[in-house]
Amino acid sequence: MSNTQFVVSSAWLFEHLEDPEVVIVDCRFSLADPQLGQQQYQTSHIKGSYYLDLNQDLSSPVGEHGGRHPLPNSNDIAQKFAAIGVNYQKTLVVAYDDSRFAFAARLWWLLRYLGHEQVAVLDGGFTGWQKAGYPVTDIISHPPIGTFVAQVETEKVVDITAVKNRKDRPEVVLVDSRESDRYRGEREPIDKIAGHIPGAVNYPWQEVTDSNGYLLPQEEQRRRWKNLETAQEILVYCGSGVTACVNLLSLELAGITKGKLYAGSWSDWISY
Repeated sequence: MSNTQFVVSSAWLFEHLEDPEVVIVDCRFSLADPQLGQQQYQTSHIKGSYYLDLNQDLSSPVGEHGGRHPLPNSNDIAQKFAAIGVNYQKTLVVAYDDSRFAFAARLWWLLRYLGHEQVAVLDGGFTGWQKAGYPVTDIISHPPIGTFVAQVETEKVVDITAVKNRKDRPEVVLVDSRESDRYRGEREPIDKIAGHIPGAVNYPWQEVTDSNGYLLPQEEQRRRWKNLETAQEILVYCGSGVTACVNLLSLELAGITKGKLYAGSWSDWISY
């Protein structure tokens, strides 16, 4: 997909590596090995990028309810964005991972949830960058401090009460973003209970990209959501509110702005 408001190519990013108005964030992470992303970053990353960790930075501590990756405290994450040089409503943040946007989209969604619209994901991720022959480094950058005051857009997120109250209304669609076998309850590698929220339809998040982590063309994103165009509200969940953000990115690319994140997702739902 060529550059859009939400996506940039490796070629575009290479041209803007020295741009003070662009901040690059490495979001690589592994649910199976939570230290891996940080280790990968320290070994090799896009020049000038900073690392934010899904568990430590892009989530708050796990409690009895709220799911496996509760949203971070808005003031805490705002301070972290300021610390890597992000100026609120000014800096373009480019997020990348190596997992078909599984974690970069979480950062993309979080920034927009905090009122910062200037954020894009790197098409093709770190592998695409490397394959194109662009430079990597192990040098950790030290940014100038930015100014970031979050203006939380609470309407972008729903909790379990809202999901229960609204999911069965005719104008509302509840979307499960997990793989189809998890949706059907045939396999559950992470959570204690298998299955899905009653009434949910399944749109696996991996369908947003090709196998190399490049976004499918905009017309394909539109075609994918065609049946939901008339919905007034689309509530999107996954296992813990992370990969659902890939579907929320896809909805925006399709021109559908009614998507909301059920942040706690399946792991919150089954905790009650």
